[in-house]
Amino acid sequence: MRVLLVALVLLNPIERLDWAVARSVQGARRPALEAPMRATSSIARPALVLGGLAAVLAVDLAAGAGWSTIRLAVVSLAGTNLLVESLKRIVNRQRPDGEHKRSNASFPSSHAANAFALAWVLRARWRRAGLPFYGLALLVGFSRMYLHRHFLSDVVAGALIAVAVAWLAARWLPLRPRATRSPTGPRAS
Repeated sequence: MRVLLVALVLLNPIERLDWAVARSVQGARRPALEAPMRATSSIARPALVLGGLAAVLAVDLAAGAGWSTIRLAVVSLAGTNLLVESLKRIVNRQRPDGEHKRSNASFPSSHAANAFALAWVLRARWRRAGLPFYGLALLVGFSRMYLHRHFLSDVVAGALIAVAVAWLAARWLPLRPRATRSPTGPRAS
């Protein structure tokens, strides 16, 4: 009983903040932004993610790191989605737009989680491009709030889960180019 009471006391301010942010974002909606926000939201869909990974592989194979980047991305995305989808079913939070299905619950945001997992992996591979990768992930997360599909805490939780899982995956499968042969023997490229 005490645990439930403590949980309710801690969650109430988050719930109030979520609804305040949702009202503010919904008040800022404009017809000109609907199509761009829908397009941004769709960036984190599985077909586009797989297409993006194929592009990364094609571009990065010459450098020898393509397969390790893809491997890290797949492990990060798989772990992230396993955790996110499990939490969706456990928490079963109603979406801000009123939809309430356990299999598609609001908390946490899988779109935001996928976007942040990929941003982490791609930033790990191309450090100088980290800001654009994270900027795009933030935009995906905002688009989910803009389209009234997620609360702020859903997006933040999805992002935190993704970054934690990607970080752990990188400790397990570090990005490293394949060894190449040189006249003096093998060396890392």
